[in-house]
Formats: sequence, structure tokens, C-alpha cells
Amino acid sequence: MRELLRAWWREPRPACPPPRGWRDWALVAALAAAGALEGWFRSDLPSPAVVPVLIGVGLTPVLLCRRTRPLLMVAVAFPVCAVGEVLVHGDLRLNTLAFLLILVFSLSRWGSGREAGFGAVVIAAKITWSAAVGYIGAGDALAGAGVVSAAFAVGAALRWRARARHREFEQVALLERERLARDLHDTVAHHVSAMAVRAQAGLAMLETQPSAAADALRVIEAEATRALAEMRTMVRALRHDEPAERTPTPRVADLRRLAGRAEHGPAVEVELVGDLDGLPASVATAVYRLAQESVTNARRHARDATRITVRVAADEDTVHLRVSDDGIAPAGRGSASGGFGLIGMRERVSLLGGSVDAGPDRDRGWTVTAALPRAAA
Repeated sequence: MRELLRAWWREPRPACPPPRGWRDWALVAALAAAGALEGWFRSDLPSPAVVPVLIGVGLTPVLLCRRTRPLLMVAVAFPVCAVGEVLVHGDLRLNTLAFLLILVFSLSRWGSGREAGFGAVVIAAKITWSAAVGYIGAGDALAGAGVVSAAFAVGAALRWRARARHREFEQVALLERERLARDLHDTVAHHVSAMAVRAQAGLAMLETQPSAAADALRVIEAEATRALAEMRTMVRALRHDEPAERTPTPRVADLRRLAGRAEHGPAVEVELVGDLDGLPASVATAVYRLAQESVTNARRHARDATRITVRVAADEDTVHLRVSDDGIAPAGRGSASGGFGLIGMRERVSLLGGSVDAGPDRDRGWTVTAALPRAAA
């Protein structure tokens, strides 16, 4: 238990909280208006009634900084409410002040462990003081403590869920890096084997056919250049120290095997345009993997789809991939917080210096587009 509390106390703030946006300003404006209207129409507020109204309206701007400075906002809002109770000699009784629960939620969601601890002390001290001086009854104090604890727990639960989700995303990215390295392993091994064979042949012909030996050296130089390029990509992909798969590395031409109609699912049409023979192995494999993943996702998620179109076009500098279907895309498919397939695609393409995008079409269907440089970054 002590270690758990110590770990919680040392918990840092979550990275990259959402920036302040128009929704935050709209929330503040709505709550300020609600507080003013409540003060105007209610006749049972404690005297002087202007105090709870001013506090309710005046504290709404603290919501704008609830993600970046949660402890400071709590340390401002709750003591101000305590001062207001002193001025009216009782509970403020302004229903709009329920928005303070948003500060409690934000404290556990966006604050560090220390900030959450200190903020909890401030909140507990305010509730205890109000009950001790008789401004609220013991039952109301217990009910308030329960509601505050619930808001605190919801924030902590969402914080844990977001952190677990982030770890899953990182795991997917690492797996895609390893998969890319495995795809490149056989290609590098092929280049090295060709260098060894050419070197043996050149040594055998060195005395009798010097020109043939020179040709062998030139081939070795070209193969070594290719092997080094693939090795740089593989090392950058942080390959784990595990045996590589022995299946052949897929190329763009292998996309034709995806064409045709599956036993259960839409037909797949494959179109290859441009010079696709001289692509580096890393780029060719990435194009195949992206198309394969996109076709699999379309067959799995596109409802009532009749056709999936795969088009690969290459020019002098870039290879373009487009995979589209004519099905009905379920809500949330491929969203930024959705499945892991698109995350893996983006990780692989970014390692090669390219870009990928996915989204619904205007009428119906889903399209995945990617652009990769012919010479992998």
C-alpha cells in the first residue's frame, strides 16, 4: 500500500492536455449567464444576495485554466466560496456553483500526483470547515464529500484509461517497426550473399580474366550500396533481437494476388501504373503492406461493399497508393482514437519519409491514400 501511494504521489502530469478552445469559452459564458439568471429569479438566496451571484459568476473563468493549472484553480475557487459563506453567514445555496465539480474532476485528470493530493486537502478542509462552523449540516457535508469523491474518481479513471490507451498505441508502433525490420532482413541478406558470391568469382578470375574481376568489383560496390541503404532503414526501425521470418519479402507486383473476388466479400481490383520495378525493397514492401492492411480493413468493416479498388502509381520521385471501397463506413472507423491499423500504417510510412491519410468519401465508401518517396528517407 505504501508503494502504491508513493507511486501515485510521484505521478507526473499527463502529457499534452487539450488546448483551450471555443468550447471552453462557451462553457464559461453559459455558466456565467446561468448564474446571473439564477440570482435574478431566485428570491431565497442568502442576504446579501449579490454575494453568491458575484461569486458564482466571477469564478466561472477558472474553468479556462482547469487543465493547465488545476491545483491553482482549486486553491482559488474553494477558499473564495468559504469567504462568501462568511459574508452571508451560511451556505451560498447557488446551484450554478455545481460547476466546481469540474475543477475536482480536472484536478485528478490533469494534475500531477502531488497537485491532486494538495488539492484534495484544500477541498476536504473547506467542507470540514463549513460543517464545523455550522454553515452546512453534517448530512450535507457527507453528501458533498461523496459527490466530490465521485468526481475525483471519474477523473482518475479517465486518466488511467487514457494512459493505457497511449501505451497500446506505443506498442502498435513498436510492433510495426519490428515488422518493417523483418521485411528488410531478407533483402539485406540477399545483397550480402550476392556480394560474397561475386567476390569469390572475382578472386577465381583475378589472374586469368582481370576485366571480369573488375566487373565483379563493380557489382559488389552496387550491392554494398544497396545493402547499406537497407541497413540504415532497418537500424532506424529499432529491430528487436529475434529471428526473422523466412517468408519472401512481398513486392508491389504481389498486389495482383489480392485481385479477384473473395468467397465472402467484395471484389478487389488492382491497377499498377508507372515504373514500379526499380523501387527499393523497403518502399515496395511498405506499399504492399499498406494495400494489404487497407483491403483487409475494407472487407472487415465496409458494410454492403461490392468493390475495393487498389491503385499504385509511380513517377520519378514518388509512389502513390490509393485504396477505396464503395461500402458504408461505420461511425468511428479509422478515427484518431480508433483502431490500431492506421497507427501502424502511419508509423511504417513515417519511417520511410512518406505520408498516409484515411477518411470517408463524400457519398459513401472509405479511402486510404499514401505517398512514399522512391528513395526511402
